[in-house]
Amino acid sequence: MTKNGISYRDAGVDIDAGNALVERIKPAAAATARPGVMDALGGFGALFDPRAAGYDDPVLVAATDGVGTKLRIAIDTGHLDGIGQDLVAMCVNDLVCQGAEPLFFLDYFATGKLSVDEGARVVESIARGCKSAGCALIGGETAEMPGMYHDGDFDLAGFAVGAMQRGTALPQGVQNGDVLLGLASDGVHSNGYSLVRKVAERAGLGWADAAPFADATLGQALLVPTRLYVRPALAAIRAGGVHALAHITGGGLTENLPRVLPGDLGAEIDLSSWPLPPVFAWLAEAGGIAAAEMLKTFNSGLGMILVVAPDRAEALAGLLAEAGETVHRIGHVGAGAGIRYSGTLG
Repeated sequence: MTKNGISYRDAGVDIDAGNALVERIKPAAAATARPGVMDALGGFGALFDPRAAGYDDPVLVAATDGVGTKLRIAIDTGHLDGIGQDLVAMCVNDLVCQGAEPLFFLDYFATGKLSVDEGARVVESIARGCKSAGCALIGGETAEMPGMYHDGDFDLAGFAVGAMQRGTALPQGVQNGDVLLGLASDGVHSNGYSLVRKVAERAGLGWADAAPFADATLGQALLVPTRLYVRPALAAIRAGGVHALAHITGGGLTENLPRVLPGDLGAEIDLSSWPLPPVFAWLAEAGGIAAAEMLKTFNSGLGMILVVAPDRAEALAGLLAEAGETVHRIGHVGAGAGIRYSGTLG
């Protein structure tokens, strides 16, 4: 040791703050416990037993994602209490498209200087999202990296693992004539925010200004969390007749639905079969965005699409509606690859 020695804290990393954050978030993580969890936070790794979760021959499915530049709005406004649900939803909504039940989740929170309060609010919102989706928050990492992020900035990544019984993976059995059921979104969700921010700038609006399309500030209206479709989607899968699901994220309807269709099949979609939410009407008008660009960038009001057998469409629509979803019959699977639109968006 030298008289003028420095510490890790002097370099900008506060280990005590990291420890304080772990202690604060332990109750939130514990509240997400479900069958299969084998240990609490604090170890070098987290343990999970798929057999205890009810799977005798499980196939595991993994997904990872972030929140993108929606974080910029959350950071600038200080509204952090929903961003964790966005992170969870972007991962677990993908898992259910494979036919998997989300089992557990891990998060990565990186920042230049750790605020225990802000970090806890974010992780607690992640825990609420996990609990709503039925998966356990069993671990994570907080990284304090001075010089990598501007003061007050942070980034998030999420990692989810789910399971299915062997042989039940989706998509499976998609056929010409299958019905497309669209589930309404809760706004923009977590994609296209670089364009959203550009539109707001072009319109001369700040996040504290009144939203032109909602009774809230623009920042609050744009931070409505991504909808969690897991429980209703799993109920529909277990009821039978679901051949595929598509989570409508980056790439919109145009890019995501073809991912679950066989190469020789496409989709016929009637754009007038569901109402365009006001936020998208505003984006299109204020940004001068063409319909084709809207459909390729945003969810445009549909956050999840189910491809279902025609003789099960009515029953499944009813089941989903009873589970709290707003369901629209938007079209059908047809011969020939690609998406073919009719009608008018909005």
